[in-house]
Amino acid sequence: MPVRKIPKNYLVVTGGHSSHKNKVMNGFEGTLEPEYMLLLDFDQTVETYDEQPVVIPIPGVPAGYTPDVLVRHFAHTGKPPKLVEVKRTDYLEAKKDAYAPKFAAAEAYCARVGWDFHIATEVEIRTPRLKNCKFLRAYRNYTSDEQDIDRVLDTAEHLGDAASNVSIVEALSKTDDDRLYWIPVVWHCVVQRWLLCDLDTAFTDEVHLYLPEDK
Repeated sequence: MPVRKIPKNYLVVTGGHSSHKNKVMNGFEGTLEPEYMLLLDFDQTVETYDEQPVVIPIPGVPAGYTPDVLVRHFAHTGKPPKLVEVKRTDYLEAKKDAYAPKFAAAEAYCARVGWDFHIATEVEIRTPRLKNCKFLRAYRNYTSDEQDIDRVLDTAEHLGDAASNVSIVEALSKTDDDRLYWIPVVWHCVVQRWLLCDLDTAFTDEVHLYLPEDK
């Protein structure tokens, strides 16, 4: 539950990010925050995350400091919760004096409660992985017939190291209409992680796909 409601702002983009991981609409400010949230949605180590999670008291600052996101990892990862400020590097440089006491307070607060504090900028957010996640996002709400999913996975298993979005579709298709039918089924399987790929390498027309080891 956010401790601060994000107000409408005519200088900064605000809105809501529909998170399939959280099953809620997460509020955001700026353009970097929803992009960071999208990365969290596709991060298999992340269980949940909350926006505007906590107010950290700061002497002389009545409103205190409210970081942008609290990320909680699955227990098996051994990673502690991560409190994150999401800002552009140029903005941080321009406001470094104002943010210095806030970040110091956040570091102290996290040390006290057993969290990590992290600053996420466009350098780590706007990567090939983000572009790939934006592409896959279009297939999150796609629904596939169970028999179609089985055919895609069986085809991937048969193709082995030669499996890709292109080779699977070609193996299942005889006509252009067939290809148009199977393309979203394949990508839906990737979104659901029934098929895996390297999200950190920029997608090309043909992307290598493989089955999870526990298939």
